[in-house]
Amino acid sequence: MKRKIDGLLEELKFKGMAAIMDQQIARAENGTAVQNIIYNLLQEELRCHQERSLINRIRNAKMPWDWTLNSLPFHQQPMVNKNQIMTLAGLDFLERGENIIFHGKTGVGKSGLAVGILRQALISGSRGRFYDVQRLLDDLYASLADRSTTKLLNALCRYDILLLDELGYLTLNKEQMNAFFKLMKERYEAGKSTIITTNLEPDDWYQLLEPKDMVDALLDRLYHRCVVVKIDGQSLRASSSE
Repeated sequence: MKRKIDGLLEELKFKGMAAIMDQQIARAENGTAVQNIIYNLLQEELRCHQERSLINRIRNAKMPWDWTLNSLPFHQQPMVNKNQIMTLAGLDFLERGENIIFHGKTGVGKSGLAVGILRQALISGSRGRFYDVQRLLDDLYASLADRSTTKLLNALCRYDILLLDELGYLTLNKEQMNAFFKLMKERYEAGKSTIITTNLEPDDWYQLLEPKDMVDALLDRLYHRCVVVKIDGQSLRASSSE
């Protein structure tokens, strides 16, 4: 019977139950109530399932760094309001469909903070994705060739949270701009949150994107529900080398 049970657990991929089955059988033989045994088995299987789901969410998010909010040396960046960041890490902004824009020069900690908040969202059960902005635009442009743009946009709009890293002075063609406008419009209308790290002031976006009326609409949607975290401090890379 034990071999049959082990075989069924393996076929059903109930790894959590399998890990504690012998222990729970021993407890049953010592008089533990059947209801308690069943509960323990189900509880362990749920825990194992949640752990696997988290691993999959983190892998699929394609974050390039294993950073957490504990990775940022807040003491070296006094211009960052730690209380504000930890409040954002509470993830209420996701429920409100708010965006976050981290603005500042290179090296001040924008990407680290953004990845840390993305990781918190993944841990909480949300689905998210990290994208370098240039890579995103290249993927959108490549999708035009095989007519998979709609499929890609739909996939990007399903994420609860999308992190677009390093929006700066890029060379874009008309098709890339149109696809980016469409992505941001659809995420706004779906009430999905987007995190953007950038060194651009709002007025600078007009030097990157066109036409003006579409940039107006983009900024209006982006800043309508938005938390702006402006970091005026020095580069953390420079301070760490001193």
